[in-house]
Amino acid sequence: MGFQENLIRARKLRGMTQEELAAKLNISRQAVSKWETGVSQS
Repeated sequence: MGFQENLIRARKLRGMTQEELAAKLNISRQAVSKWETGVSQS
């Protein structure tokens, strides 16, 4: 299981949206989306 799958799974297990996760990490929702789709890993 790769980073993208782990991130999606962990987020969904906690019942969080991409927007909620982004707010917790103080980053944009677009950054979370890019991580989950594999467009960016940094």
